[in-house]
Amino acid sequence: MTNIVQQIRNADRILLSTHRQCDGDGLGAELALYYALKKMKKNVQIVNVDGTPRKYRFLGTEKIIALFQNNPVMDLRADLCLIFDTNDERLLEPLFSGLKKSVKKILFIDHHPLLQNGPQPSKDSMIDIAAASTGEMAYAIIKELGVEFDEDIARSLYTSITFDTQLYRYVRNSSRSHEIAAELLRYNIQPEEVHRALFGNQTVQKMAFLAKALGQIEYFCHGQLAVLRLRDADLIAHHLEPDDARDVIDMVMNIESLEAAVMFREDAVDEYKLSIRSKGKLEVRTLAETLGGGGHAFSSGAFIKGKYGDLKEQIVSDLTQKISRIA
Repeated sequence: MTNIVQQIRNADRILLSTHRQCDGDGLGAELALYYALKKMKKNVQIVNVDGTPRKYRFLGTEKIIALFQNNPVMDLRADLCLIFDTNDERLLEPLFSGLKKSVKKILFIDHHPLLQNGPQPSKDSMIDIAAASTGEMAYAIIKELGVEFDEDIARSLYTSITFDTQLYRYVRNSSRSHEIAAELLRYNIQPEEVHRALFGNQTVQKMAFLAKALGQIEYFCHGQLAVLRLRDADLIAHHLEPDDARDVIDMVMNIESLEAAVMFREDAVDEYKLSIRSKGKLEVRTLAETLGGGGHAFSSGAFIKGKYGDLKEQIVSDLTQKISRIA
């Protein structure tokens, strides 16, 4: 971390970013650093690949974040770029290709394990797989920089940590997330507002979508494996955006008999965002990596292409074999 802090102090112009289809962890972390660097009088800008899901509007991102998809010829020249919540450059394309040409130094700040077979981050990047969220890492950097916390920084970090720990359910057997959250609550943020925005504001259309989607779950391995397909046409028909489907697999994982669940979210014809979850006996990251993705040992994903039937058969076959070995 000392090296990243020194790189920040030495840089005049700094860009911040996160993976495409951003979530609360990467978004909150980059916003917190943005506010901190502004207080240091740095020339700082957030540039994300694509749009911010509407549930994060309470963070006031509209005037802060530039979208590469809206201006692919934007000036990306900078001394330093910090990328949050991924160490896989492929998840920032086509933005990353532009960054490589224009930025002097690119560093990743992430809590996911490095890919066994895939792009590797620069050696000075900050990778901490013990951290429950990237927000915790951003918190540590801001502390090391000596920037005084305020409401904006605290709200951004609280959002990051709360989102990725799923309301503090997944804290890596550590008190760290709770300790940081307790400190952040001193800065006049409203935790109920954050919780409601992240997990509580479900629309009537979302409920109707869920009713249809959950009714189409397929079960394998005597109810130990669930497979769910979310169609793009159904999202559109219910006036939903892709991020509205992000939490569906977590609902499925509440089924008592399951060891694992797989969700295919259709993004285009024969293109899917794959999510794989396990309750802890089944390691799923290796499977995700073979499909060009990655993630955590028990929570991984990938962007994949192909016919749904073929993809499902391949993944179900792999997971069925693994489940049979733990039975």
